[in-house]
Amino acid sequence: MSAFQMRRLWAIMTPEPANPQEAEGVLNPAAVRGPDGELYLFPRLVARGNYSRIGMARVLFNGDGDPFGVERLGVALEPETEYEKRPDGGGGCEDPRVTFVEPLGKYVMTYTAFSPAGPRIALAVSDDLHRWERLGLARLGPYQGVELDGVDDKDATLFPVFIPNPSGRPELAMLHRPLFAGAHPAESVAPQPPGGADLDRESIWISYSRLLQESDGSHRLGRFTSHHRLAAPLRSWERLKIGVGTPPVLSRHGWLVVYHGVSEAEAPAQDGRSRCYSAGVMVLSSAHPRVIRYRSPDPVLTPELPEERLGTVGNVVFPTGIDRRDDLGSPDRFDVYYGMADDRIGVARLDVPARLPEVRPPHPALDLDPVRPGS
Repeated sequence: MSAFQMRRLWAIMTPEPANPQEAEGVLNPAAVRGPDGELYLFPRLVARGNYSRIGMARVLFNGDGDPFGVERLGVALEPETEYEKRPDGGGGCEDPRVTFVEPLGKYVMTYTAFSPAGPRIALAVSDDLHRWERLGLARLGPYQGVELDGVDDKDATLFPVFIPNPSGRPELAMLHRPLFAGAHPAESVAPQPPGGADLDRESIWISYSRLLQESDGSHRLGRFTSHHRLAAPLRSWERLKIGVGTPPVLSRHGWLVVYHGVSEAEAPAQDGRSRCYSAGVMVLSSAHPRVIRYRSPDPVLTPELPEERLGTVGNVVFPTGIDRRDDLGSPDRFDVYYGMADDRIGVARLDVPARLPEVRPPHPALDLDPVRPGS
């Protein structure tokens, strides 16, 4: 059992039956505190034909401080640009994460934009969470001769502060999941290599960007470079692929990230799919986030409830939003917002232990994320 304990609270947002924008589900929200101290969700709203918008809602809390519902506030982003639309009339702004990036002094939304070229990472910024300005697609430098601007990419999120790049220079950093040629887009089952790690499968990467100064004194993100594979699938519950879930948030042990892993389901879901999405925990060094100090050997959340096992896509828990409960004087409590079977949104409470346990990798030679004492 994981040293990090997660306890479900309940489903916090379900599709409105009469709302055509939510006909195929509400799911995978960003979660962030606004300038007013309120907590806001930015859920993916799916209309018929898998046409996705990004909505906005205010989280409502009960007398115990637990989230229990939402107040819908409309649509934050709707597919409008070429990189968000397809010729057949489809398209999408999907699966956002929102971070207040201190060096920019703005909220930055990373989201998946669907276009004829496939999924790409798109960026938007806001001063108040209500008005968003698109920055276009994230620009990525090449990696070993591969032009990453032409590679499908998803599950991106930024760190809120400067972190050291591989040369030690402070830069902004992004976690993401590029789909390199040779990875398995159909999530096909291949023989398990010795030790459990398959470096060809979809993994979590970290890339870095300088902050560029404009002529008016404002700043903008540059091209992301210095790409590094942060973590690859290791354990049985994540053997098909892993990807970033929630934005990195500081905890007592370092940068806390709740991520997703995909494996074969024990039994196919009602829709016939045989994949299972679970959630695990990583803790990255606060000084050098390329170093993983802890990675949960077992998932902290797996599909168990009917709402997680049956839905648009069965057997899915997909964490995307996180809220450290400083407002309750509980910095070791984190509320995690996650998609339930690609249909609705649940929330669970994650409690961070006082001590960080050491976990042996399945095979030392294949460990991409060694624990380094004192990191």
